[in-house]
Amino acid sequence: MSKLIPELYGSLVFNDTVMRDKLPKDIYKALRKTIDNHTHLELDVANAVATAMKEWAVELGATHFTHWFQPMTGVTAEKHDSFISPVEGGKVIMEFSGKELVKGEPDASSFPSGGLRATFEARGYTAWDPTSPAFIKDGTLCIPTAFCSYTGEALDKKTPLLRSMEALNKEAVKILHILGETDVTSVSTTVGPEQEYFLIDKEDFKKRKDLIFTGRTLLGAMPPKGQEMEDHYFGILKPRVAAYMHDLDEELWKLGIPAKTKHNEVAPCQHELAPVFDTTNVAVDHNQITMEIMKKVADKHGYVCLLHEKPFAGINGSGKHNNWSVSTNTGVNLLDPGKKPAENKRFLLFLAAVIKAVDEYADLMRVSVASAGNDHRLGANEAPPAIISIFLGDELTAVLDSIINGSSFDSTKEMMSIGATVLPHFVKDTTDRNRTSPFAFTGNKFEFRSLGSSASVSTPNIVLNTAVAEALSQFSAKLEGVAPEKLDEAVMTLVRETIVAHKRVIFNGNGYAAEWVEEAKARGLYNLKSTPEALPAFKAPKNMELFIKHGVFSEAEITSRTEILFENYVKTLHIETLTLQDMVRKEFLPSVMRYADSVCESISAKRAISTSLPTGATEKLLEKLSAYYEEISEGVDKLDEDTQKAEAIETIEEQAMYYHDVVMADMDALRSVADKAEELIPDDVLPYPTYEQMLFYV
Repeated sequence: MSKLIPELYGSLVFNDTVMRDKLPKDIYKALRKTIDNHTHLELDVANAVATAMKEWAVELGATHFTHWFQPMTGVTAEKHDSFISPVEGGKVIMEFSGKELVKGEPDASSFPSGGLRATFEARGYTAWDPTSPAFIKDGTLCIPTAFCSYTGEALDKKTPLLRSMEALNKEAVKILHILGETDVTSVSTTVGPEQEYFLIDKEDFKKRKDLIFTGRTLLGAMPPKGQEMEDHYFGILKPRVAAYMHDLDEELWKLGIPAKTKHNEVAPCQHELAPVFDTTNVAVDHNQITMEIMKKVADKHGYVCLLHEKPFAGINGSGKHNNWSVSTNTGVNLLDPGKKPAENKRFLLFLAAVIKAVDEYADLMRVSVASAGNDHRLGANEAPPAIISIFLGDELTAVLDSIINGSSFDSTKEMMSIGATVLPHFVKDTTDRNRTSPFAFTGNKFEFRSLGSSASVSTPNIVLNTAVAEALSQFSAKLEGVAPEKLDEAVMTLVRETIVAHKRVIFNGNGYAAEWVEEAKARGLYNLKSTPEALPAFKAPKNMELFIKHGVFSEAEITSRTEILFENYVKTLHIETLTLQDMVRKEFLPSVMRYADSVCESISAKRAISTSLPTGATEKLLEKLSAYYEEISEGVDKLDEDTQKAEAIETIEEQAMYYHDVVMADMDALRSVADKAEELIPDDVLPYPTYEQMLFYV
């Protein structure tokens, strides 16, 4: 198999190797210029590329093409058109023009727009993103595109991402030139998103309305064993799971997605896939494809892949760790400390920019990961807290302390000795890792750990890119015009001032500790515990000013996205409450009644045989079942009543808070009673598979 991987990898991608082979030299150079320098693409070049792309795709069995885009639904969208064009004699030819390559026209009114588009304002455009390679999926040539309205507003997650990348590129190149590194012509961010997921049996999934409609279980008692033995994490892969992962790797490799690491995660039936880093917009595209392919391959193996952030209450949920770094076109990682970080002024300047950006725009970072699903994780002892802070580790913290204090820093590398002579000695890392930090430095990158598993990674990177661009812009303003002989001193002064001003956001301790909540409050850090609390920050004046200044979002785009995020939250909770009511009334309460009837029959049978036979325990069981039945009935009625009150609230922000504070509390209370009742009912009487059946029999 290993000999075939190089041939398999990227075999369905119109990548640079294919372009070099299929395109005339002048066309290839023109396209590379567009990709590398972000210059305009001429129509004659587009026509030549389209012809070559079509011929390549047809050779591989493609019959259709689609503009593949990422609307604000959180998933991808595609409208398929065939290559055929009728000619005389009842025949067809296969055609694909440059115009069809660069522009498409989907219906813009049928996607979330937050008021940017009305039903009668339907026209929208998709525009080819040549920096992300086209690929073939299910016999269709997929062309990655941006999606905008007829009036030019972005209606997708890619357009603002590309804008943020350009903003960071502009400001990073500017400051590097001030530092004398004039050979740098472009700077790009890179991302490696780790993806967690659950696999459950397809037949179990079909029997659970909650999983079908909401992606998570709304009812379900914990089994005798959960994850407390810590034996699933990095454990041996079950053969069926290993077969799934093997096929998943192959499908991803064909599409040029560098799937690298796979393993069991902490919870039963939970797993993780991690790719190699790629340019941010390509990494975002790849992650969207990865989630889609995960589900398709799971179906072939009799599984369903669950990407909800918390599909099973009581055990760990799934996140997505966003490993983010910044690199130059000359191959330099600007977040690499080097062997002597205390003397690496360029690194210290960019580190200071990141610290400043995270501190000043922590509320935006929290917004970027906010969703109804992710609220079940943030703050729990499985995901970083809702308080955004930075973990730097011992060495970097000591470096920054020495800069603040004006003292020298001595970096010594310690050898790791495990105690057994036969085991190798190696250089010990200069700092530990911190799994409780939302934003942790991990050697030459930052790991934003708060993302939810089902989310697009675009929004967190839009925020990161733009916030760091703003910090660099302010740095450039202070360093411009400084004499070369005084530049080093000016840089270190700027770093020192920045660290002093923003050191409150640096925290290397336990992010789960109750003491940290109080300390963070004293430091003046945000603690936005829920999505409805966080979302208003998106359109706070300072945040609007940030995005508008760097051309990432217009005021209308920010307002619309805030509206969409609130709507998504409300709709998610509304679907959940209706699903729970349906399950309780139509499935769970009837099962309680059936079991209570059978208990009654048992009592009657005993009494028919002999009045002296003991029935006390059985009668107590019946009393419990009857009491639970009444309590559950009252709970579902209250949930129904409060849901109707929520629907009547006119403003979306107030509605979201009511769903969070009242309706969700009703759902939790109802579930608590139902789960207690479930523990009394035999599995064959329950209307759905239990946790035990779903999590331990895959």
